[in-house]
Amino acid sequence: MEEAGTPHDSLLTASLTQVSVLVVDDEPGMRNFLVKTLTPHCRAVAEASNAEEAAAQLAAQHFDIMLLDNMMPGQKGLDWLAEQRTTGGVTDVIMVTAYADLETAIQAMRAGVSDFILKPFRTNQLLNAVCRCQQTAMLRRENRLLRRELEQCDLGARHRDRLLGGSPEIEEIRTTLERVKDVTTPLLITGASGTGKEVAARHLHAASKRADRPFVPVNCATIPAEMIELELFGHAAGAYPGAAAAREGLLASAQGGTVFIDEVADLSGPAQMALLRVLEDGLVRPVGTERSLQLDIRFVLASARSLRQEVAEGRFRPDLFFRIDVLNLQMPPLAHRGTDVLELAALFLDDLSHRLGLPGLEIDAAARAAMLRYDWPGNIRELRNFIERALIFGGFPLETLGGEQIARAAIAPLDQVERREILRALDAVDGNRTEAARRLGVSRKTIDRKCAAWGL
Repeated sequence: MEEAGTPHDSLLTASLTQVSVLVVDDEPGMRNFLVKTLTPHCRAVAEASNAEEAAAQLAAQHFDIMLLDNMMPGQKGLDWLAEQRTTGGVTDVIMVTAYADLETAIQAMRAGVSDFILKPFRTNQLLNAVCRCQQTAMLRRENRLLRRELEQCDLGARHRDRLLGGSPEIEEIRTTLERVKDVTTPLLITGASGTGKEVAARHLHAASKRADRPFVPVNCATIPAEMIELELFGHAAGAYPGAAAAREGLLASAQGGTVFIDEVADLSGPAQMALLRVLEDGLVRPVGTERSLQLDIRFVLASARSLRQEVAEGRFRPDLFFRIDVLNLQMPPLAHRGTDVLELAALFLDDLSHRLGLPGLEIDAAARAAMLRYDWPGNIRELRNFIERALIFGGFPLETLGGEQIARAAIAPLDQVERREILRALDAVDGNRTEAARRLGVSRKTIDRKCAAWGL
């Protein structure tokens, strides 16, 4: 074996900076060499001299990789590992052994060993094995997450990690997200369906220090209540009928990244309690196991329903609500975002025309006016559907924006429109003329003059 300080290619170990390793070996010299070699490159390295100590270490915290000696006093490493797998352990294991016969290799595969290191070995062989193990684990995790995202893929995916629009409302949202992007406090995003809550969560993740780690979206409304805990927390083999193998939960899959839990109000009572425990202590326990995993993830939660009302009506835990209602972001409806509707419409036209293989359309003056006038109760999702119909039929169906009366509405005199909007603004701000003027984009003198003319 080489000394631990032997020079090596720094690119080789660049992927290990966030990896935690447990070294299990009964020989003090070998154990010390492994620890000294790995410590400069890994986030954390712990050691154990036997299976009992290793079990205690695993119970205390999660390790990404375990280096395990097979021939130890008492219980063999492979026998102990096979037992651990039945309790839900998902740590990747590299077997360190001087005996590489066929029987041992078969036992190792059955026990879930990822790789072998044969004694004696060089430092670069050790580092290569650990790097391979980590990269394989990351690829396996990313593959599963990508498969899941493909199943849930949506139109406009190319832009789903950017909040588009130049309205003051969206500028304020972007400013808030920039301010909180790197804190670990959970973020609660509220707003009507279709206002872009997931896009805001992706925007936050992409701007944060966690951008190179997974973003895992979870829509509680689409997962059956009896399956939500299994999906979030994972499970051991045999945890329920048909569970032939252990499975990593979505929370563990997001290690180091961001979890977006949409429609959190749809979580069952037990799932709410389990989520509260995760938020409080950062630990997740897969169903059917006795081992907790330490998590390092940012939680972003969202709800289209009022969680305060859900609490009042007994459907949502008050302790969970107060735990997640620290940073609250309210997404504005599309009708309050001014000309953002036109920017989003142009985006959807471009995306959908390519996706559907249809020729693009020009948004003429009549279509722009109708889109700016319409309230969009279905928000961005309704706008996208409107654009898709327009592409399919080769023209904008303006009559669908609230019916024929909106497309061909009588034109009201300007002074009536002006009076209606000023009075509505004053009513919205409880008569505060300064605030009404600010929101309308006019001077306070203008409001005073108009009100005086109307005898107010």
